[in-house]
Amino acid sequence: MNFIRETITAFRMTLVVWLLTAIIYPLGILVIGQAFFPFQANGSVMVNLDTQPIGSALIGQTFTSEGYFHGRPSSVRYSQGKQASPTGISGGSNFAPSNPALLERILERATELQEENIQPLADLIYASGSGLDPHISLRAARQQLSRVALARDVKEDEIIPLINRYTDNRFLRVFGEPGVNVLRLNYALDLQDINSQ
Repeated sequence: MNFIRETITAFRMTLVVWLLTAIIYPLGILVIGQAFFPFQANGSVMVNLDTQPIGSALIGQTFTSEGYFHGRPSSVRYSQGKQASPTGISGGSNFAPSNPALLERILERATELQEENIQPLADLIYASGSGLDPHISLRAARQQLSRVALARDVKEDEIIPLINRYTDNRFLRVFGEPGVNVLRLNYALDLQDINSQ
């Protein structure tokens, strides 16, 4: 009799915990997210003037045109280009520092930057741990400023306010370094071109 009572109690407790953790809590978070933070809850997807998605502000994009700021390189080439692997997998290459392929990749990237008269800074040469980092440092953005201004036929002084506007500060004003969101900055440059025409 005691065993049956304890089994029923255990079953009830399991059911209550399951209801709380598998149904009530997720639904509560979903409602709060959609009600108060819809942009963030839906992946921070940015859309163009035609309301077509152009990318997520949280995921690094590949920009190769001279008129755009280039982001950090990615080992996984997550979503763009001929070598893209849109598998939903993120991560680094996991090459050891002694691996010749890593050294070759770094030297190739550094040479490309030097040909563009850009100082090969760490965040323009090395991929982030996730391979999806959407930010570059302020210094890396300023290194590319002349190239972008020349390609777009605008003065550098017209781009600097946009760099400042799309710079995300340190998390809680303590952790990390300020970073420029490359997708948001490049889209703002496109909007600036549209507005000037």
